[in-house]
Amino acid sequence: MQLVVGVRFKKAGKIYYFDPEDIELKLNDHVVVETARGIEYGEVVVEPRLVSPDEIVSPLKSVIRKATEEDRRKYEENKAREQDSFRICEQKIAEHNLPMNLIDVELTFDSSKIIFYFTAEGRIDFRELVKDLAAIFKTRIELRQIGVRDEAKLLGGLGPCGLTLCCSTFLDDFHPVSIKMAKEQCLSLNPAKISGLCGRLMCCLKYEQDYYEEIDKLLPKIGREVMTPDGRATVLDVNKLKQLVRVKLLLEDDVVEIKEYPLNRIQLLEDSAGSHGDEEEVLPDDPEIISLLEE
Repeated sequence: MQLVVGVRFKKAGKIYYFDPEDIELKLNDHVVVETARGIEYGEVVVEPRLVSPDEIVSPLKSVIRKATEEDRRKYEENKAREQDSFRICEQKIAEHNLPMNLIDVELTFDSSKIIFYFTAEGRIDFRELVKDLAAIFKTRIELRQIGVRDEAKLLGGLGPCGLTLCCSTFLDDFHPVSIKMAKEQCLSLNPAKISGLCGRLMCCLKYEQDYYEEIDKLLPKIGREVMTPDGRATVLDVNKLKQLVRVKLLLEDDVVEIKEYPLNRIQLLEDSAGSHGDEEEVLPDDPEIISLLEE
């Protein structure tokens, strides 16, 4: 087991483990650490604890020191410089007439490098832009192209639910989301309703997916025959949240009655065996939905 401390460098950013050495640290302390890209300033979000070697990305870097007042001042100065750098870079992009949108600027704590994050439709030849920026800032320059999900995470905003975007609030990483999740959760396959501000499938489709996968194993499929307290019936619909099954009963004199039963009062018939199993998935033919599947 290895003693580590979890440090985050950006709000809702990834948590990285460092060796605290002999420094006493607690939650919300600020520290100066050594990273792969140089010296950085971060916040302790996981107090020192023992973890297995499998959870550690080697080599494990060390915490250099607990942040001092001077470190905090330098961090604030760097933030002010980032704003100036953003403005200057935008001017240079316009001068070179490059089809790219500048999203964010990050200055490493030791000022050894400035990273410019941008979005663009395709590959951009920004060699002349880098030369201009290097001549102005007299330090290493890195231009990093990011996707629309990362753009939303950096810029933030309000989601369809009215709350601040999950990715810019607490999600430290993006998890795979598929159109199959929307189908299993009985959501409308209208792209406008299942897409986030980034234009991709909403991350929150992942939150309840485990429940829907489990309940799908228990609920009968539509069209299957089941036994109810009132006799044999055909499944018309299921309510996955309330665990209810709506069925069509054929009574005497060919009278049809529609009834709803709790799942625990429904019994599968032997000739309907396999009704809980996976069925062939039929994908939608809407071009907009297909584009979501391909992204």
